[in-house]
Amino acid sequence: MSAVGSQVSAARAAEGTVLRSSLVTGSAEYQANRSAQLALLGQLEEQLELARAGGGPRYAERHRARGRLLARERIELLLDRDAHFLELSALAAWGTEFTVGASLITGIGVVSGVECVLIAHDPTVRGGAMNPYSLRKSLRALEIARRNLLPVINLVESGGADLPTQSELFVPAGKIFHDLTALSALGVPTIALVFGNSTAGGAYVPGMCDYAVLVDRQAKVFLGGPPLVKMATGEDAGDEELGGARMHSQISGLADYFATDERDAIRIGRRIVSELNWRKLGPPPSLPADEPVYDPGELLGIAPADIRLPVDPREVLGIVGESGCGKSTFAKVPMGLETATSGTIMLFDENIQNTPIQSRNTDTVSSVQMVFQNPFDTLNPSMTVGRQIIRALTEAGIRIIFVTHMYDLAGRFYAAHDPAALFLRAERRPDGHRTFRVPPGEPLPTSYGEDLYEKVFGTADTEARV
Repeated sequence: MSAVGSQVSAARAAEGTVLRSSLVTGSAEYQANRSAQLALLGQLEEQLELARAGGGPRYAERHRARGRLLARERIELLLDRDAHFLELSALAAWGTEFTVGASLITGIGVVSGVECVLIAHDPTVRGGAMNPYSLRKSLRALEIARRNLLPVINLVESGGADLPTQSELFVPAGKIFHDLTALSALGVPTIALVFGNSTAGGAYVPGMCDYAVLVDRQAKVFLGGPPLVKMATGEDAGDEELGGARMHSQISGLADYFATDERDAIRIGRRIVSELNWRKLGPPPSLPADEPVYDPGELLGIAPADIRLPVDPREVLGIVGESGCGKSTFAKVPMGLETATSGTIMLFDENIQNTPIQSRNTDTVSSVQMVFQNPFDTLNPSMTVGRQIIRALTEAGIRIIFVTHMYDLAGRFYAAHDPAALFLRAERRPDGHRTFRVPPGEPLPTSYGEDLYEKVFGTADTEARV
């Protein structure tokens, strides 16, 4: 390997020994591996291009001829200028009868300074109709939004379920509506920008979202269109009077905002996000990222062309790790602990990550180092690694506070192994904040005493359970 990062952060110099490499970039084996990986990357790019093309040039031109933006153009206008877009599940439905990408675009992007999950239907692929793979893709995006507490923006233009596969969708697709309402219950905003048809099952999406923006003379939100109404009731009804943006704005109340065109809808959507007062919780990175010690391009020659052959993980870690972070020994250490030297650390159960802290003493809480990772997998006192980490932290004078939502299941077990740690049970308040309580009947550890509890939570009255 050839070193490309010459400056090593002094703050990280003592953390471990930089991994040394035995990779020979001029060897025939390296060149063969590199050529094989480049060929695979070429195949991957071909499939990604198919996903980006949607329904193909013919349907894209027909869509533009109607005066409408393509799904990816809508996303580009919605995102902040020069903001990155992390696309998710780009190759969904690959190797099946359906179009690569599953007629849906999902990803994470920055809108009005807020990281949001975007779910956009591609109307050039069977009118944006949902197939079994687009259902899975949509549910995965909603799961990511729920786990990371990210606002969701739906860019809707869909004909509902793809009729040939509706038997596989009718029941499981209801989870989309469940997840949207669950996000609202968690206080996570959901927004629907309706650019075209939102029919059948698709009509529930704007109805379930917290904010609905409908485009004039384009948005059509109804369970059944005019032909179905005619067949069922004999009544003649037009698209606009049955489910148009003006009707839903003036009569039904489904629409929260009335947009004159697509760009106006995107402008309104950006304004809604800017007024959410939403911000990422938790501390920022404690140290700036350093350049890797070795050239990342050399990763192409490390993995063998024959997948049956093993890969030396040290060669990979030596490249992907930042300079000064390569270790000669490895352990699953929570993010933030590797640089901790003193003070108090709060370890949060993964189920309560990114939740606001409600405390009477915010200055003290903000000075406490937060570690957002599941401590019960990492600092398991019944395992050697867990005992070593806890012992090292104790010797360094670092006090640990575990915060968990399932104290009754795990707290007493861990407290028995680590009596010096303070265990608190997290409970959700109606306003979305978390309240941390000393479990009833549990004494405070003597090594902490009332002083720490009072400093962190602003009261020495443990019976009040703040």
